[in-house]
Amino acid sequence: MPVDMRTFLAHVELATPVLTAAGCAGSGRELAQFFDLHRLGALVTPSVTMAPRAGRPTPRMTETPSGLLNAVGLQGPGIDAFLERDLTWLAQRGIRTIVSIGGGTVAEYSALARRLTDAPGVTAVEVNLACPNLEDRGRVFAREGGAAAEVVASVRSILRGDVPVIAKLSPDVADIVAVARACVDAGADALCMINNPLGMSIDTLTLRPALAAVTGGLSGPAILPLAVRCVWQVHEALPGVPLIGVGGVLSGSDALQLILAGACAVGVGTALFHDPYACLRIERELEDLLQARGFQRLADAVGLAHRPPGSSPRIPLEENTP
Repeated sequence: MPVDMRTFLAHVELATPVLTAAGCAGSGRELAQFFDLHRLGALVTPSVTMAPRAGRPTPRMTETPSGLLNAVGLQGPGIDAFLERDLTWLAQRGIRTIVSIGGGTVAEYSALARRLTDAPGVTAVEVNLACPNLEDRGRVFAREGGAAAEVVASVRSILRGDVPVIAKLSPDVADIVAVARACVDAGADALCMINNPLGMSIDTLTLRPALAAVTGGLSGPAILPLAVRCVWQVHEALPGVPLIGVGGVLSGSDALQLILAGACAVGVGTALFHDPYACLRIERELEDLLQARGFQRLADAVGLAHRPPGSSPRIPLEENTP
């Protein structure tokens, strides 16, 4: 029997747990030339800002062992063009769309929420908390619970109640559970983790930083263990909160790690840069793994690794089972 792959973000049902990660799949048209976007759990847009942004100077991407460093800088057309061009295109086709937003002040996040609250086609809103707070010496909102909670509360107070608010958290904090708890207390319906940790690479030929911005976000398989750890810790502390696991997912096995740690959905990002079909392949691999282990529903695997040994009826596989 096929596995029931449905999952829920708050009250919103998704047909599959595999989503795109913000900033890695464009706004839909890019992937639509390869497959039907209805086959995704949801498409997550790049983080939208109030005004158009050109992004950071080049070079702003560089490869590292098992990863990718980027310092793109929230390049985008701004909310007006996004609503008119991108969101309209997605809504007309009935694509489940999670709109990611980013701002430099709490007021900017509030203004973005106001523009989205009556916009058609918004499945949920992801609040990118890894943005610099211009009113606090440029320190990112995700750095501690109070700053993150203020943003989440402002967005939640404005958006319609039927639109879930997802807080996207950074691993570059002393206590990610404390930040997660603060976001949930402020009204977040779900949490997404992790945003890219900061990294740096130096070109040994030029003897200069490889990125013009010096530091950038690290993505790719190098950060999967970090994402699994963060999901595990937050699920352990907040077991009833829906979690989206993001970071280094290249295969169904990677996705299953995040689900066993407590995620009910997974985001695919860097893999899309070299394989536009990655989401479909990962979903298929994940379903095959669940089926081989005796699961009839994806929901039964969420957080399973937290249960005591011997409490699961699942059938262990031979070591050579794919």
